[in-house]
Amino acid sequence: MKILILGASQVGISIAEVLVGEENDVTIVDIDKRTLQQLQNRLDIRTVAGNAAHPSVLRAAGAEDASLILAVTNNDEVNLVACQIAEAFFSTPTKIARLRSKEYLNNKELFNHESGFYVDVVISPEVIVRDHITRLIEFQGALQVLDFADGLVQLVGVKAVEGGALINSPLSDLKSHMPSIETRVAAIYRDGEVITPKSETEIQVNDEVFFVAAKEHIAKVMQEMRGETNKTRRVFIAGGGNIGLNLARGLERKGYSVKLIEYNPKRADKIADMVNNTVVLNGDAADAGLLLQENIENADVFCAVTEKDEINILSANLAKRLGAKRVMALVNKPAYVEHLDHKDINVIVSPRVATIGSVLAHIRRGDVVAVHSLRRGKAEAIEAIAHGDANSSKVIGRGVREIPFPAGTGIGAIVRDGEVIIPNVDTVIEPEDHVVVFMDNKSCISDVEALFQVGVTFI
Repeated sequence: MKILILGASQVGISIAEVLVGEENDVTIVDIDKRTLQQLQNRLDIRTVAGNAAHPSVLRAAGAEDASLILAVTNNDEVNLVACQIAEAFFSTPTKIARLRSKEYLNNKELFNHESGFYVDVVISPEVIVRDHITRLIEFQGALQVLDFADGLVQLVGVKAVEGGALINSPLSDLKSHMPSIETRVAAIYRDGEVITPKSETEIQVNDEVFFVAAKEHIAKVMQEMRGETNKTRRVFIAGGGNIGLNLARGLERKGYSVKLIEYNPKRADKIADMVNNTVVLNGDAADAGLLLQENIENADVFCAVTEKDEINILSANLAKRLGAKRVMALVNKPAYVEHLDHKDINVIVSPRVATIGSVLAHIRRGDVVAVHSLRRGKAEAIEAIAHGDANSSKVIGRGVREIPFPAGTGIGAIVRDGEVIIPNVDTVIEPEDHVVVFMDNKSCISDVEALFQVGVTFI
């Protein structure tokens, strides 16, 4: 697929790295020639220097035959204008725009093609990250919480701890522990290695376990994995940027006790006027004295979301050592995510991983409606819709065991007419089923996509 990425921002670069690895034809447009040169030396991409909102620049970048334009510059207006020009001049099939301003995000009617901007998909990394962190706070002990089928199904990653009912028990015992609940363990990671779940597989302490269940059953399954946990009530937030502010506002509405630390005094004053029940503190989140003064040892969650990775990592480590029960750190740089030992940090939140799925869902072949990266991008879960009939589809009319999925791939759940089905090997796929597929290795994504593509015999 030919894809134009407008803006060599952190989001744009991260998405380019993934798309190039999947053999797409990628061109990046940016006004910074030096950044483009560095990218060209590192990635197999084409670059064009210039204003992404100018028709001549888009034409030079190959917009005339691009299948998708992804406008992710740091300027909302440039992104909107670029999408409008892509439609008017080049009839680009899919136009995705990154937007940050609430003036745009809160007015969906602006994106009505008949009277507004020609934007097919709006993404907001800040909103995606905020929602991701909120789910992690709501599900105490979760490493990832991912929605499928409009939230009917969730895929959750947890670390198994001493005291969980399933520790040192085979997976075949799941049903006896929870006879009224249907769930499926999709993958187990132990010491960095993936273990394909089988009925005799035993869960051990510190295993990272990914399981699928209907949303209303998630809390019960987590309890089996981790034992009883206290409800999260007290949350510290380090950083009063867009993510920190919106996270605080959302949490206080849900009844959490929230304290927010902001270093800039003017910004702290502004935030204080924008929240209701959040305590806003002006100070350094990495100041042990401040944290102790504010009783960090009573915090259920400490979440560092400043704009600097180093501060997030340092303050989260400090908060943990001073007694915070669970700490999270927002980390943008892939090198920090991959190569640093974050043993005192419970969850590393990567905007790159959280955001990419919103884009990939519009690039995957077949009718793929949701994509989520797992294990820092090494694994992936998708939601695909089965179209066609038994003659034109490789999955419809076939039992799960008959479908030629690649090794390390399996169906976690099926949603049929609003009902969540945790399939067994004999469950037959029907037309319009929403199928949640887990892949422990992204290299097999093309084979999985091909299974859900409709053959030419389907009319």
